[in-house]
Amino acid sequence: MKNLVLLLSLLTMLPLVASTQDIKLREVEPKDHWERGDWWNIYRDPILDALMQKATRSNQQLRIAVLQFDQARALARVARADFFPQASAGFVPTHQSYSGNTVVPFDPNGTIFRGRNFEVPLDMSYEIDLWGRVRLGHQAARQEAEQALNLIPQVMLSVHAELAQNYFRLRALDAEIRESESALALLEESAQITRTKEKAGTATELESAQSATQVATQKGLIASLRGQRKSLENAIAVLVNEQAPAFALKPHAATSHLPTLPTSIPSDLLERRPDIAASERALAANLSRLGIAQRAAYPSLSIIANGGFASGDLGNLFSTGSRKWVIGPNLSFPVISGGRFRANLEAQKAEADVALARYRQSVLTAFAEVDAQLSAVDQLQQQAHHQDQALAQANKAFDLAKVRYESGTGAYLDLLETQQQLIALRRAQHQLTGQQLIASTTLIKAIGGSWHQSKAPVLPKMEQDPDAQIRQPEPKKRGWFRRMISGASS
Repeated sequence: MKNLVLLLSLLTMLPLVASTQDIKLREVEPKDHWERGDWWNIYRDPILDALMQKATRSNQQLRIAVLQFDQARALARVARADFFPQASAGFVPTHQSYSGNTVVPFDPNGTIFRGRNFEVPLDMSYEIDLWGRVRLGHQAARQEAEQALNLIPQVMLSVHAELAQNYFRLRALDAEIRESESALALLEESAQITRTKEKAGTATELESAQSATQVATQKGLIASLRGQRKSLENAIAVLVNEQAPAFALKPHAATSHLPTLPTSIPSDLLERRPDIAASERALAANLSRLGIAQRAAYPSLSIIANGGFASGDLGNLFSTGSRKWVIGPNLSFPVISGGRFRANLEAQKAEADVALARYRQSVLTAFAEVDAQLSAVDQLQQQAHHQDQALAQANKAFDLAKVRYESGTGAYLDLLETQQQLIALRRAQHQLTGQQLIASTTLIKAIGGSWHQSKAPVLPKMEQDPDAQIRQPEPKKRGWFRRMISGASS
């Protein structure tokens, strides 16, 4: 009978073992150790530098990412504990009473036995990792910690990019407000000229009303721009962990330096994106979990040892005669599971496939984002060139219209039209400069940092636990990135 049970259990495991042989594990290694750097230094703006440093120290999203990494690192140490024997001890004082009316009484006369008992149990167990389940569990936990580690620079990059974009929008509004105030002065000057000409009989009341309308409209625009600026100021306050009412950025006359933007990006730089590195680590962890599911139906072998002291008298509890112990192997294997192991294996395989699809999607998204941003940068540069030409012509047209109107040889509508064109183009120029600065930060975010390559590794070691260190980068095999893209398109 025992042999039959053993044979049946082995036969139930064979299909499960065979079904896992076609699962191919694949290792991919992005260059997540490349330094991303303080990329905002290219803008040569000390105020922006100070805000970035403050966000790095105080941003709550970044703090959450760091704490999540601490949690994942601690869980990796929890998994590492399975490599070692587990032991426990205790103290169990009991007072016992046994019935004399049981089927097999303790006393032939049916007397009730009562007494005290004291025990100090000592239990130890150790699982021999025959199939690598413990090793894979620890490996998966480490890979999840590495994933959490790569999420830190991802969050940091997102926070810094959002901060830079809001800052450049705010500075563009500062420039627009200054330009709008200058335009208001120009409109008020024109309105004064029109009123003077109306009194002299050389301008109509309609022209005077039109000029007053332009002044009022411009004042409303300035108020709207100041409201937008306050909203951006509040958004920046949140990113640097400041209370919005107490946070303020003074209007700044100087604009940030617009760096020379590249027209193309080496594909190797995309391998540095933190989201790609995090997706790769998530994929690796899922493959390790899949390996655990493959081995779930295999027999397990443990060494168990139980011992301690037991006595009815506390005084001789630790005497030689009170000792007890048992030691031996414990071999166990599942016999009937109702399809649990196969279903779990299929679920883990599906989860690994999802992780692989997400990884490939992150790679494809990286290419798409960089291509889109390079195109946007190129279009903005062309737009800026044409904008400069248009602004030069608008200045010339306004000067001519103003001279002709003041001399009485030009129509007021010509002055009004050229004035409106000039004001609109000046505002558009400041907006375009802000868009170029924002586009540069979006490009930096898309490539995972500055477009200048750096080979300095930045992944920190876990000095508190040398055996649980996050993996340090090793020389990478070239070509994996393109192989993944070709695999995604197949």
